Amino acid sequence: MKRPSEDRKIRMPGAMDRGPVQFDSRAAKRTGDVLTISTRDVVTAPPTTTIIGAIKIMTSYGFGRLPIADAGTLRLLGFVTGVDVVDFLGGGIRHNLLKKKYEGNILAAVNADIKEIMSSGLISITEKSSVEDALKLMYEKNVGGLPVVDEDNRIKALITEHDFAKLVAGLNTGIEVEEFMSPNVITAKGQMSIEKTTRMMVQQGGFRKLPVVQDSILIGMVTASDIMRYLGSGEAFGKVVTGDIGEVMSQPIKILVRRDPVSTEKDADLGGAAETMMVKGVGALPVMENGSLLGIITKRDFIRAFAEEKRGIIP
Repeated sequence: MKRPSEDRKIRMPGAMDRGPVQFDSRAAKRTGDVLTISTRDVVTAPPTTTIIGAIKIMTSYGFGRLPIADAGTLRLLGFVTGVDVVDFLGGGIRHNLLKKKYEGNILAAVNADIKEIMSSGLISITEKSSVEDALKLMYEKNVGGLPVVDEDNRIKALITEHDFAKLVAGLNTGIEVEEFMSPNVITAKGQMSIEKTTRMMVQQGGFRKLPVVQDSILIGMVTASDIMRYLGSGEAFGKVVTGDIGEVMSQPIKILVRRDPVSTEKDADLGGAAETMMVKGVGALPVMENGSLLGIITKRDFIRAFAEEKRGIIP
């Protein structure tokens, strides 16, 4: 079914007082436009920050990723994400470090330097780039965020999938959620251990958000940030007697699930789904129909929508 062309224009804020501009205008390609929608007040951590210290920074600010920069020069050295942390705690390549170097002792491991698990293969963009440059790079590399750096590789801003989701929040895009949701949803059972859930997140392609079901009923979502928060709050360490990672990670994942999950429907407008995410402070929505889980839509899908949708969003 064809949609009116005027509903296909996704608009984004312009710089200073020039007012809103359409994404497919020249302004979207103008040098330096990436800074108009990026977050400039960037929190960074030096490479000597402990892993538990980095977890606390990320959970207190609600970050899914944390740039690691030299404390003196602010030159970007790497970054750590929520998935990197759950990878370390159970299931991925980084978990081997915990088992071998720290012999499974989580108390020793989380007090190691964050540089032990940070990603140093940097994907960044310069402050002279356009929003379109950032979009294309995030889409091609399948990343949820990019550091914006100056010519000396000093971090100046951060652009993320959240920034792109904000652009469409509350707008009538004429695009239904079904077009960009992921229909093949991997779920976790409520009694599954936190360790098995983290392994599932890592081994299934780095999923950061998983619907949790109990007796075939959706009871909520669990995210990499929820698992980090469990550790960062100190709650996990109240369960530790020997210091072994198994004591912390053997708890059922349902204890971390937010109840009364926020959801959307397949025929909801993409702009409405984005607004729900912003209002409720969530990064993903289960897509439901008659009580059944049809799919999931995340902020990462808004990157895909901008990049793939040709009917007026991208020229």
